[in-house]
Amino acid sequence: MKNKNIKRWTHFITAVILIIMGLFLYYGLENHLFSDMNSLKSFISKGGIWGPLIFVLIQIIQVVIPIIPGGVSCAAGVVLFGPWAGLLYNYVGIVIGSFINFYLARKYGTTLVKSFVSESTYDKYSNWLDKGKKFDKFFALAIFFPVAPDDFLCMLAGLTKMSLKKFSAIILLGKPASIAMYSLTLIYAGSWLEKFISFG
Repeated sequence: MKNKNIKRWTHFITAVILIIMGLFLYYGLENHLFSDMNSLKSFISKGGIWGPLIFVLIQIIQVVIPIIPGGVSCAAGVVLFGPWAGLLYNYVGIVIGSFINFYLARKYGTTLVKSFVSESTYDKYSNWLDKGKKFDKFFALAIFFPVAPDDFLCMLAGLTKMSLKKFSAIILLGKPASIAMYSLTLIYAGSWLEKFISFG
């Protein structure tokens, strides 16, 4: 009986969190928070001392509900808070979101994972599910080098036999490098493009 109650509360809390995320995502899309840097900056500035926490929550949401372009929000963190604080807030939000994805997949299985991604994306990577330690190596490389849909791969990892300990080590150690590369590349690319346009 006790286990059933815990299960019900777990399902309830998970549903509430996902609904809140969905509502905030809708608000953000309606107010162009995820497509316009000035709108995002203004929204976070209104949060005052809670600004960094708001940004971390946005990063968590973009990992769990993959509608917001992750690269844009990473770049936004560096622009809004500077390179070091931006990297830290990006890291915290993305890591928490990655753990949520792993948990959701492990708890609710394939049906939930498929509801978050297109069928073609799932089919493309699902053949790794039966490859055991080969998947672990592939997953570690994908997390370190931001070339694959790593948010989805965190869910896929939850469907494998990978231990939470190994998943934690890969995420905690691999994410800083990939976030830094992603964020700073976008920042410098944007800066170079602005200079090029001005020069032209």
